Amino acid sequence: MKFFVSGLVNVESNLRVRSFPVAYYPIDYPFFGISSSISGVGYNISMAAKTLGDEVTFCSLIGKDYEGARVVGQLDESGISRKYVFETLDSTPVSIILFEPGEGGRRQIYSDLKNIQDQTIDTASVADAVNSADICVLCNTNFNRALLPIAKDAGKPIATDVHVISDIYDPFNRDFMQYADILFLSDEDIPERPEEFLNKLKNTYSAKIIAIGLGGDGVIFYERETDKITKLPVVHIGGVVNTVGAGDALFTAFIHYYFGGKSVTESMKRAEVFAALKIRHGGGALGFSDEQHVEEIYSNYEFR
Repeated sequence: MKFFVSGLVNVESNLRVRSFPVAYYPIDYPFFGISSSISGVGYNISMAAKTLGDEVTFCSLIGKDYEGARVVGQLDESGISRKYVFETLDSTPVSIILFEPGEGGRRQIYSDLKNIQDQTIDTASVADAVNSADICVLCNTNFNRALLPIAKDAGKPIATDVHVISDIYDPFNRDFMQYADILFLSDEDIPERPEEFLNKLKNTYSAKIIAIGLGGDGVIFYERETDKITKLPVVHIGGVVNTVGAGDALFTAFIHYYFGGKSVTESMKRAEVFAALKIRHGGGALGFSDEQHVEEIYSNYEFR
């Protein structure tokens, strides 16, 4: 399957903390608890899809700086073309993630987007990539707004993850929710029971699939074709290191399996396995498994 993925890429630093809230102390020595790598939701999705065997065209914006050079080097090493990665920013975005080890998986993200939210993209320069894709994954960054109608007019299914919202009419994310065929989000800031929020979303927007990640409680999702809401418990396979990127993994794997012909529920189960395997590694773009490994775990896991 051919993915067109447009979204953020950044330099990500992860810091393992003892616990939340973080107590003050003048210095700490978290041996092997600090790491730096290339990440960002667009890059994470691209790497996850590529690892699962999909063909990926990646689009993003970076700066002409040291961090941008790291991004370029990593893209080349990963085998992802940088044809549609444009050096138009003043500086390349960076992020710092504090994470608490263990099954709880709490993390606190500081994302410095630089001036990426002030940028637009030349839609003509990526039109060929959109037209040749089987699905367009358009992350909720400002420069993707212009691509939403382009993908829709081309008849391409659109998938997006709006991450953390508390209002179904969220002004920043409303365009993305209106255009989405596949819509994912987290439960971290919703003001009511996930079932209630999900019902409001499905009554307001036309997405065929809407899924809310529940962290340690699994995932709940709506399928318009059957008008059914389903909840799946989280997949536990142990060895949790860092939950950052778990949502990107769930989102990408679901798209991969669903457009590969699996049912909605079977796709989501495999996506949960994929995410559970991913969080045994540190870093948003690290720890993705191939289809064979996912199937090995899936075939031996008992879903409740």
